[in-house]
Amino acid sequence: MADHVLALNAGSSSLKFGLYELVENNRPSMRWHGQIESLGDAPRLLAESAGGRSINQPLTDTHGHDEAIQAFLDMVDENLPDIRIRAIGHRVVHGGPVYSEPVRIDKGVMATLTGFIPFAPLHQPFSLAGIRAASNAFPDTIQVACFDTAFHRTHPWVNDTFALPQSYYDKGVRRYGFHGLSYDYITQKLKEIAPGLYDGRVVIAHLGNGASMCAVSGGRAVASTMGFSALDGLPMGTRSGQLDPGVVLYMMQQEGMSAEEIADMLYRKSGLLGLSGMSSDMRTLLAAETPEARKAIDYYVFRIRRELGALSAALEGLDAVVFTGGIGENAALIRQRVCEGMRWIGIEMDPNRNADNGTVLSTDFSRVRILLIPTHEEMVIARAAARMVP
Repeated sequence: MADHVLALNAGSSSLKFGLYELVENNRPSMRWHGQIESLGDAPRLLAESAGGRSINQPLTDTHGHDEAIQAFLDMVDENLPDIRIRAIGHRVVHGGPVYSEPVRIDKGVMATLTGFIPFAPLHQPFSLAGIRAASNAFPDTIQVACFDTAFHRTHPWVNDTFALPQSYYDKGVRRYGFHGLSYDYITQKLKEIAPGLYDGRVVIAHLGNGASMCAVSGGRAVASTMGFSALDGLPMGTRSGQLDPGVVLYMMQQEGMSAEEIADMLYRKSGLLGLSGMSSDMRTLLAAETPEARKAIDYYVFRIRRELGALSAALEGLDAVVFTGGIGENAALIRQRVCEGMRWIGIEMDPNRNADNGTVLSTDFSRVRILLIPTHEEMVIARAAARMVP
């Protein structure tokens, strides 16, 4: 019976998973990955094996995370009957000021993570729901929490605080940063393929429906575009990105909006969707010819360039830029437009390499290297879970 670990990423209406066999020295090797999407509406199982086999099937009686876990187990029983799941790793959005590395979950950890719900009210409850569902299905299996905030706990104080009274910092009102699992994977990949750059000053741009950028020096996070919440920094698919807090006060005081209405506006109706008035999907905007779509793209590119300059200042120089995430990995035009505006800092992109989606996108003479590295957050979770297996 082959030992495996499972990586889970629970969202409000989806459950992403990766199933990995433990090979030599407990190294995870991908067997299956996929997701159960549209929970509560029209759920569907989408999965693909390492050998290229795919599953795409609707699910009945699958409304929440417990039923989603059961649907996943049914798939495993049918396709991999002789396996044993030794540990389950969970993506948890918020680890607060407490957790700087993965941790084995027990009742005390769950209580602590529940206390962080006010820091991430639209994300943390679903992370915890996934943990509870997996614990119910695998009561004797090791459960491991892996935090999106943990990678950023190496920020110096000036990049960790707001100019508020110290009491707020003590309560946990800080700049946390997110997408840490992605940044962890990219830095470890850099260490493997370009150790010189790993030791240097790198800005990683995780560009997707959620988007952020992180300054890394010697493999350690120095600064992030995201702050207390996953709203800050870059504009995203439906999230506003950086916003003057006075705008929130205006919405409350002049328009009479409630906290729930403001949250809905900033999280679900802003960003590329709000600017364009048509879509949160960059592919749709790039194919459109409306002035609003062009303006949304212009603003998106401008904010990336602005944050790239700021993060380079935090690093006191720049040796490399890494693009990752759905947009970063696939939208060559966005990468091109970002880099065209940054020649002053030593960035020179090779248009042919960029069009080919190669690993190295810079010219041979560019002072700053430009790389494209696909991210693999589930692998980071699987490695953490594997380390817990005795």
